Amino acid sequence: MKYNKYGLALVCFFMIISGMKAQRTYWSKVENRESTLGVANVYQKFSTPDFQLKLVKASQTVAALRPNSEPYFDFTPGERLEIRDKDSLYHLGDINLRIKDAGGTWKSYSTATHRAEVSPLEVTGTILAAADLANTLPNDIPVSVKRYYELDHDQLVMRFEITNKQNAPVEIGALGIPMIFNNILEGKSLTETHAQNVFFDPYIGKDAGYLEVKRLSGRGPTLLVLPKENMGFEAYRPLLDDPTPKSIVFEGFHEWMVHSKAYADKEWKGVEQWNEPTSLTLRPKETKSFSLKFVLSEGIKNIQETLVKEEHPVAVGVPGYVLPKGDRAKLFLKYSKEIESIHIEPKGAIEFTEVGTTASNYKEYQIEGKQWGRARAIITYSDGMEQSINYKVIDARKDVVGNLGEFLFNEQWYDDKSDPFNRTYSVISYDYGNKRQVTQDGRVWIAGLSDEGGAGSWLTAIMKQHLQPKKSEIEKFEMFIDSTLWGGLQYSSGDEKYGVKKSLFYYEPDKMPKGTYSDTLNYKTWAAWDNKHANDTGRSFNYPHVAAAYWVMYRLARYHEGLVENHDWKWYLERAYHTTMAMVDLAPYYAQFGNMEGSVFLEILKDLKREELAEMAESLENTMKQRADHWKALDYPFGSEMPWDSTGQEEVYTWCSYFGFDHKAQVTLNAILAYMPTMPHWGYNGNARRYWDFLYGGKAGETSRIERQIHHYGSGMNAIPVLEAYRKSPDFHLLKVGYGGALGAISNITQDGFMPAAFHSYPSTLRIDDLSGDNGPGFYGYAMNEATYLTNNEDLGWLAFGGNLSQKGDEVEVELTTAAKSKIFIAPKKLWLTLDAGSFEKVTYNDKTGEVTLTLNGKTEHTPYAYLRVDGSEAELPFKKVRGAYQIELSKKETIIKL
Repeated sequence: MKYNKYGLALVCFFMIISGMKAQRTYWSKVENRESTLGVANVYQKFSTPDFQLKLVKASQTVAALRPNSEPYFDFTPGERLEIRDKDSLYHLGDINLRIKDAGGTWKSYSTATHRAEVSPLEVTGTILAAADLANTLPNDIPVSVKRYYELDHDQLVMRFEITNKQNAPVEIGALGIPMIFNNILEGKSLTETHAQNVFFDPYIGKDAGYLEVKRLSGRGPTLLVLPKENMGFEAYRPLLDDPTPKSIVFEGFHEWMVHSKAYADKEWKGVEQWNEPTSLTLRPKETKSFSLKFVLSEGIKNIQETLVKEEHPVAVGVPGYVLPKGDRAKLFLKYSKEIESIHIEPKGAIEFTEVGTTASNYKEYQIEGKQWGRARAIITYSDGMEQSINYKVIDARKDVVGNLGEFLFNEQWYDDKSDPFNRTYSVISYDYGNKRQVTQDGRVWIAGLSDEGGAGSWLTAIMKQHLQPKKSEIEKFEMFIDSTLWGGLQYSSGDEKYGVKKSLFYYEPDKMPKGTYSDTLNYKTWAAWDNKHANDTGRSFNYPHVAAAYWVMYRLARYHEGLVENHDWKWYLERAYHTTMAMVDLAPYYAQFGNMEGSVFLEILKDLKREELAEMAESLENTMKQRADHWKALDYPFGSEMPWDSTGQEEVYTWCSYFGFDHKAQVTLNAILAYMPTMPHWGYNGNARRYWDFLYGGKAGETSRIERQIHHYGSGMNAIPVLEAYRKSPDFHLLKVGYGGALGAISNITQDGFMPAAFHSYPSTLRIDDLSGDNGPGFYGYAMNEATYLTNNEDLGWLAFGGNLSQKGDEVEVELTTAAKSKIFIAPKKLWLTLDAGSFEKVTYNDKTGEVTLTLNGKTEHTPYAYLRVDGSEAELPFKKVRGAYQIELSKKETIIKL
């Protein structure tokens, strides 16, 4: 495939024109409103040891916050100040309150609602600027609010001083500080967004909470917003009343809430929050201060180090904060004060056992999940500080994956022989809220078995077989392949042979029998494709799903006996190859981008080489080299059909790494780390940023909205390059991020086996989405990532991610707890051990001699042989090599192998 420079220029021209048109309409709701912030007048500028701070003099809100190390970069959306200078648009420096009136009703107050010039206060000592905010608050507010920008030990602090003006107590049920940073991507190229914009992630951890603000490039200093005085991070509220339009180029703003009871009483009623909602009562004439400090970390990987330096509580969870039952997980806590108590909610959900203190002064606990569902640990320190850590307890991984298969091949198995859209037989989308299959949707792909939103369930179904093959489930999938996929969803003949359609379901009422379509669904949008558009093969993102299905079936047929019977291994591998090539030939425009699950193409290439199918392998490799050459030439090759995306990085990294384009692979990895944090909260740890797919792959209705998605498919997919990078160069930060994403991919699966598109982050919802939607790429990521990691951390000692660890002398033993038990990485030796068939029971590593002992489980009906691959050791084993793997005949008992 070749990319003509003039063709690309034409595409870019139309993208620019389209962007200009979008820009003209983007701000239509606000641009003609009266300017009230006072930006036409004077600014105030201050220098601190870390920042250049710029304030609008009239409002004393932040106009710019620039790090001294990079003075041309602004963490805030100061570049849009002149269009965002209207009433009700939030700025850093604003405050929101809800106070109970005499009648017992919560009333809202905000400095952003009606702008007016604030009254400056006298500045002395370390105070940079100060103001009484009365002029920009309603007259009936029962408290006075003063705001200070000041230095404390040379660090920038923003402090609000609130005084009860009345002679009676005042209850404040909501107190929030809007976190306004530059995440507005509208109208910018990818190069510009990565240089100029930021994403921010919250650790909603009460007094130990904080906010990370990171550039899209993943480079440069990271801004940490930390609580200083009375500013525990209790809730994270979306500022839905800010008229800045949310879209695929703007996720929206949120506020840091220290008190949230007023919202829990009303808008969030009945919803279990991350933390217990609280309120504050001010006595008559009482004054209380609430402050945040702004701290720079040298980079993303230095955040934990910076928190320790700031004497902020630090928590490190292993393998993270998703706790599979049966795993002996660990939690390490570091703070200058003693731990007074650990309280678990709900009681008994998690079992804590104190282990001791590490050499680097971390308190070590062994923890085990006991009760399925969300749980919370509240750690209270001797100075009164409280830290909350939100966990998700799930069943043992083998049970999670097993229940998932049961649900997919029973509840979601579609076998209506009268279906006019030829979807019989298939694993179809599912509405968990209504407990029914989705056979119609106004977004036709949801019911059409293609696109991520429609292919998700059957892709999950086949990737489940990659981990836990089950004969009865594979038999059904064979029916899907022969009746629905090959010759149905995928053309089996003609000029478009191997092309993948956009949807089997379509909307064309004039050509279908009356009553075919529900009159309760909205079929009047662009998403209701007719037959012609549904049959289009030009969307490259549909091809990896099909290629992955064929590849897994090839592996099942090749490395097991009697599991696959409808076609031989070669039939499947050849179709995996032809589907990959058809993507480039029939969908050339979108194929210039990285595709979700595109890493499967490398797996196909490897197997073509192992099978000595040289001509196919060479053709595939050359084609992918052209794509990678194109990415190498771009600053940030992460485009897609969206202006910014988090789905192409997986494949871009895969091929850049394979072809030795190390610089571009590192650029890609840095960008992933910018939107994929690690923090002590199951929902955000390893959660790759995604915020628009509730529109395209979520349940239609009130929850179909722009909203940060918790463990959408980006988590599992983006974990692929992160963990690959870790295996190349073990860095504990990468392991925490990558494993958080991998476990996050299965964290939302219900106890009975339903896998949703994602979890809703809005505090008004905080539950899974009801639609299966685009879950498939996420489970693909989990299936490809699932492995055990053994590492020796200099601060925390020997650790196992995905296994239970025990030590005796120089020997470290890991009992694998993953679903497949087929992969383990031993970090001190950079030894990567994988099984194409068979499973490990345990692995022992002698730290003194370097000897590794593998214990393999016995044979099963369909797996008489194990096929072991050893990467990272030159040692030869006394077994026959088949396609590069050691073929090991299994007995009924365990087999022990020493490396």
